[in-house]
Amino acid sequence: MLTCQQIIARRRDRWEEHRNIETDKEFREATAQYLIDNPAARAEVRDHPEYLIELLFVIVDKDKQTVPYFLNDAQALFLEKLNTAIVDFKAGRRLHLKFLVLKGRQQGFTSFITAYQLACTITRKNFEGFTAADEDSNATVIFENKAKYPYGALPDSIKPTEKFNNRKQLLFDKLHSSWEIKTASKNMGRSRTINFFHGSEVAFWKDGISGVQAGLGEALTKDAIQIYESTANGYNEYKDLWDSGSWENCFFAWWLTSEYRMHFESTERETWFRVQVAAGSGERAPWIWERCYWLLNTIGLDMAQVYWYYVKWEGYIDKEKIKQEYPCSPHEAFLASGRCVFDQEKLVMRIEYLKRVYKELPPRRGSFRFKWNDAESQDRILDESIEWVDQKDGFITLYEDTRLGYPYVIGGDTKGEGKDKYAGTVINNITGKRCATLHMELSNSKPFTWQMYCMGRYFNSALIGVEMNFNTAPIEELERLKYPKQYVRQKYDSMGKPAEKKFGWKTDGNTRPLIIDKEIDLIEHNIQLFQDIIFLQECLTFVYDDKGRPDAESGKHDDILISDMIANEIRSQQSFIVSEVVVEAKPLPFPFQGGNDDNNEGGYLVW
Repeated sequence: MLTCQQIIARRRDRWEEHRNIETDKEFREATAQYLIDNPAARAEVRDHPEYLIELLFVIVDKDKQTVPYFLNDAQALFLEKLNTAIVDFKAGRRLHLKFLVLKGRQQGFTSFITAYQLACTITRKNFEGFTAADEDSNATVIFENKAKYPYGALPDSIKPTEKFNNRKQLLFDKLHSSWEIKTASKNMGRSRTINFFHGSEVAFWKDGISGVQAGLGEALTKDAIQIYESTANGYNEYKDLWDSGSWENCFFAWWLTSEYRMHFESTERETWFRVQVAAGSGERAPWIWERCYWLLNTIGLDMAQVYWYYVKWEGYIDKEKIKQEYPCSPHEAFLASGRCVFDQEKLVMRIEYLKRVYKELPPRRGSFRFKWNDAESQDRILDESIEWVDQKDGFITLYEDTRLGYPYVIGGDTKGEGKDKYAGTVINNITGKRCATLHMELSNSKPFTWQMYCMGRYFNSALIGVEMNFNTAPIEELERLKYPKQYVRQKYDSMGKPAEKKFGWKTDGNTRPLIIDKEIDLIEHNIQLFQDIIFLQECLTFVYDDKGRPDAESGKHDDILISDMIANEIRSQQSFIVSEVVVEAKPLPFPFQGGNDDNNEGGYLVW
C-alpha cells in the first residue's frame, strides 16, 4: 500500500514534468478513488489533515494560475511546530495549543490555515472551525478564494454531503461538521463549540483582541487549536500578547518564502548592485545598502534574495514601510507607535547579531556570594569572601570579565515608582564596552545594594553611581558598608555656588536630556559597545510621546537603559588610565566555565 506522503511525492513529480492542471486533475481523481478504496490511507488523512491539502487541493497562485497546493517552506515550518505541539498536548507536556504567527506579506499563512480547517471539516465528525477576519472584504476573499474554490475543485467522489448558504459557511450534514468565517466583532462566536479558531490579521481588528476574546467566551473547547496570525501594526494589543509569553510565538522572516528572489536583468545591473552592497559596510552607507550588506553577510542570504528585497524597497514611496511589510525580526515588525528616540535600524541589527553569537556561546549568568564580618549585625561585607556563582537564571549577566588594573564604572537604577526592576550596568572605562548587567525584581533594595557592592569590588573597586530620585536607600547602604568609591554630585546654593557634595546621581530637567543625547550618539556611532539584548529591546520602546518627551512606551520598561546612561555619564569621575599596580581581583576563567549553584533562596546568598 502506498502512503500518503508517497502519493504526494508522485503528484509533485508529475507536476514538475507536465505543468498541466488537467493532467493533475486526472491524478487527483485517481487519488480520491484510492482514498475511498483504502481505509488505512483515509486514517492517515484523519490524523494528518495536511495530507489532504497536498493530495487533492488546488490554489490560485500569485500569477493567477490554478496550481496544485504544495506547502511552501514557511508553511511547512509552521506545520512542524503545530504537529509537535499537538503530540505534546496529548501527552500532557503542554497546556494549550495557542499560536501567534507574525509574518511578512503574502507568505500564505491565511491560505494554509484555511485549507487545514477545510481538510478537518471534510474528514472529521463534529468538527467546528471558525475564522475571524479584520474586515468584510477580506472575509469574502478568504471564503471565496481560499475555501470555496479549493473545495469546489475537489473530485466529487471525495466530497461529503454539503450545504452552502449565504453566511460564508460550509456545512456538512452527515459529518455534523462546519467551517465559518466572519468579521471580527465583540459578539462573534457565542453559542458555539469551536475546535479550531483562526484570527486573520488580528493586529488590525477594529474591536481589538480583548473585545473579541470576551465575545468568544466559553465557545472554545479545552483542546481547541487557536492561531492568531498577522503582519504587525505597531505596539498594540497584538504586541502585548506577543510579549506576554502566554502563547507560542512564531516569527517567519520574509526570506523563508523561497519565491522571494529575483535574478538580475543584465550583467551590468548585477555588477552595479554588488558594488553598492559591498559599500554597505561603511559607516556612512545609506540605510538600504547597509541592510543589503547585513542580509548577505550576517543572515547569509544569496544575492538573488537580497536583490528581491532591494527591488521591493525601491518600489515603495514610503521606504520605511518595508520594515513592517517584510520584516527581518519581530522587533522590526512591531514598529513603535511613537517615534523611536534611538536608531531603530542599528538596534534591530545588533539584536539579531547578538542572538546568533549567544546561540553558540551564551554569556555567563549568576550572582555574587559573600560573607559578613558579623552575620547578626551585618556590619560589613568581607571583601575576600566575594565570589561568583554560576546560576542558570542568575540576575547578573556577565559579558566580559574583569581585567587587572582597568578602571570600571557602574550605573544603578532603583525600582522607582514600582513599575521597573532594580538595574545596574558595568562599563570598562578604557574601552567603553558594557561588561555586565544586573536586573533584579525585589520588594526592597538591600539585596540589590549588596550585589552592587560585590560587583563594584569585583570590577576593581569600580566607581558606582546610583540614581537617588525615588530611593536613596542603596546610596545610604553603600555608605554604611563603606564602599570606597561612589559618584559625587554637587549641590548648589541659591547663588549658584557649590554648597555641598552628595553621593548618587540625580536625574532632572537638566541632566536627563544630557544623558539621553549622549546615548543617542553612542548607539549611532558605537553600537558594538552594547552587549545586552534586554537593554537594546528597551531602547526600541523608548520613544517620543505626544508632547515630544522621550520616555518608555506605555507598559514598557527603561531600567537597564537608565542604568546604562548613568554609568556612561559618570565616567568622567573615574580614571582613564590602566593602573600598573596589581589590583586585588578574582578574574574568572575564560572561556566561561565553573561550578553551578541554582539553589539560592531569593536569588542571592548571604552567609
